[in-house]
Amino acid sequence: MLELNAIYDLGQVQFSEDEIIQFAKKYDPLEFHTNKKAAAEHMFGKLVASGPHPFNYFYVNSWIPKFGKSVLCGLGVNNWRFIKPVYANSVLNCKVRIFSLEKDLSRHSAKVGWVFVFTGKDGERVQFLEMLVLHKIIE
Repeated sequence: MLELNAIYDLGQVQFSEDEIIQFAKKYDPLEFHTNKKAAAEHMFGKLVASGPHPFNYFYVNSWIPKFGKSVLCGLGVNNWRFIKPVYANSVLNCKVRIFSLEKDLSRHSAKVGWVFVFTGKDGERVQFLEMLVLHKIIE
């Protein structure tokens, strides 16, 4: 059951250089994501993950298995912030919190506002976003 302010730990990941390059080649083919030499000359100083890479990973591998069966449709993504770069082999954690919950019992549904927070090994915030999803209410 979905509850306001509930927090769920989606785990952690470390992206290898190859994983960063392969994701970026498909979804965000900028040189500082796909080419180690070009990345070394860029402001980040080395290869970095594409901004959507962490969200995509946790959404597909953790969030959907936990909550996907109740999803009716997505309603939007807001306030996506890339605060710090994600370098290869750095530890990245993800937690989600339900920050809004509007039930419509007549339709057996609820608009749920999720905030995804990605932090580094030191607990410092690396990225966050808000996602609004329409869920069917499963009692």
